[in-house]
Amino acid sequence: MQRDYFLRFNIAGFSYYEGAIAFRKLRIGKKLKLKPEPTNTYDKHAVEIYFKNYKLGYVPKQDSRKIALLLKYGFDKFQARVQQIHSDCHPESQIDVILYLEDKEVE
Repeated sequence: MQRDYFLRFNIAGFSYYEGAIAFRKLRIGKKLKLKPEPTNTYDKHAVEIYFKNYKLGYVPKQDSRKIALLLKYGFDKFQARVQQIHSDCHPESQIDVILYLEDKEVE
């Protein structure tokens, strides 16, 4: 399987959701789940970020539209992972997420 880098960002709203609860469980390389939230009052292209059952926050607004549209049209070959953890930074900058596009090779 080949992975191509697509996007890198911090988690928006990390301090407003369950980021503090999940923080000690997060590790570099851990897989995250992306979930569109089209009913969001502030951004119709909002994409939630989850680690297990913990809502960590959102994809930043400047990046959410392109991800939401791809997910809306069935493109689900994303792999979101924790890339870096900065425990001494402001909560909005503590977690770097990297988004890969997967190319699953058929054997």
